[in-house]
Amino acid sequence: MDNANIFDIFLKTNALLNGHFLLTSGRHSNQYFQCALVLQYPQYNEIICKLIADYFKSYEIDTIISPAIGGICVGQEVARQLNKRFIFAERENNKMTLRRGFQIKPNEKILICEDVVTTGGSVFEVMDIIKENNAVTVGVGMIVDRSNSKVKFGVPQFSTLKLDVVSYQPDECPLCKENIPIIKPGSRKKAP
Repeated sequence: MDNANIFDIFLKTNALLNGHFLLTSGRHSNQYFQCALVLQYPQYNEIICKLIADYFKSYEIDTIISPAIGGICVGQEVARQLNKRFIFAERENNKMTLRRGFQIKPNEKILICEDVVTTGGSVFEVMDIIKENNAVTVGVGMIVDRSNSKVKFGVPQFSTLKLDVVSYQPDECPLCKENIPIIKPGSRKKAP
């Protein structure tokens, strides 16, 4: 399955949105990938996550971790396919943290899974949690890399769909200059 096939799944499920969007990174864009609309169908989640699992199957991995909320379905399915433990990090007081009794042991080898990466902010925060627990990030798997491989995590990384989607700093956004209303569709709410 290649970029075109994955892109077709996004189109078929109406998961590629066009408009004026406030991204989790704080940047603005005319396109938004609502992976939840794809991942609501287990057959698509299985197909797409198989590509991530296959890429990392030869790596020594103890645990899969995802940033909540978007990465949870991805990480859970990759963990199921690799038969590994799955945990997730979530925001508490605006900081990514482990909750719910989840723990990371020293030297544990951890794969991070995410739905969409634009700037990589959430993934970098999860990498910090792994480092703080004296564990090792072995790689990052994602469904959509909006940066088209411009974001580098310093570990092996794999995405099922690479696109160079335009995004803007708020003060440079042409959509704002046209007074097009902005929408914040993601899981982390910020005031527009």
